[in-house]
Amino acid sequence: MNPETSQLMATARHFTLQLSSTPRGARLARLLAVEQLRTWGLEEVAGAAGQVVAELANNAVTHGHVPGRDFRLRTIVTGAVVRIEVSDTRGDRVPLPGAPSGDGEGGRGLLVVAALARGWGVRPGPSPQKTVWAELDLP
Repeated sequence: MNPETSQLMATARHFTLQLSSTPRGARLARLLAVEQLRTWGLEEVAGAAGQVVAELANNAVTHGHVPGRDFRLRTIVTGAVVRIEVSDTRGDRVPLPGAPSGDGEGGRGLLVVAALARGWGVRPGPSPQKTVWAELDLP
């Protein structure tokens, strides 16, 4: 095995869960992601990452829900980056950041993600899925 490859494999950490597409599943996604980051000794980014997971999971449950289908949370740490991915089964509904309308309570989630993350985006597929991802820098 190439020493560079084994070093990369040794420094990459990942955590994947499939959760019910319910408000309880979204809350559980945040709690478990934060706990996993703390277990890895990454307390300094756990709060911001927890907020990003909460927003993305809530969007998956609210806008990406298909009855009987779960959503998936994946957290990957490589080098100095934490990547959070939330996949749902509504590939036809792509999130767009924008200003919230009026005094409504919704519409701010992706603005929060954009403020906390160094970048975020949407990756389609495999059909009918989509994955919304965000990356945070480690201090």
